[in-house]
Amino acid sequence: MVNKTNDTKKTDQREDGNTKKGFASMPEEKVQEIASKGGHASAERAGHEGMAERGRLGGQARAEELGSEGYAEMGRKGGQVSSEKAGHEGMAERGRKGGQVSSEKAGHEGMAERGRKGGHASHSGRGTKDKE
Repeated sequence: MVNKTNDTKKTDQREDGNTKKGFASMPEEKVQEIASKGGHASAERAGHEGMAERGRLGGQARAEELGSEGYAEMGRKGGQVSSEKAGHEGMAERGRKGGQVSSEKAGHEGMAERGRKGGHASHSGRGTKDKE
């Protein structure tokens, strides 16, 4: 005679021999459904300002964890991926658009000033490498 209760317990047992209980015994979809409901209820109680504050605190914790070097590395990696996806022509187009917007914001006088500063810098030796 086969004991069917032992067969069903095997699916609810962990490797250490203990029986799974609570969330561990539920299907993953059911656990996700319950967690989602809890998250929505929490967000409703906190409201927009409360959720914004949670986001700020989370960002501060992440910033402390990574530090400025971590953020710089993250930016480099993101820029590299973006550049690879866009290709040479895509990056050239971004540069053209950025220059156009910058020029429109600065206006004629602002661009003239940039030109004067750039010309002065190139004649004063700044921005050029010394020839060896």
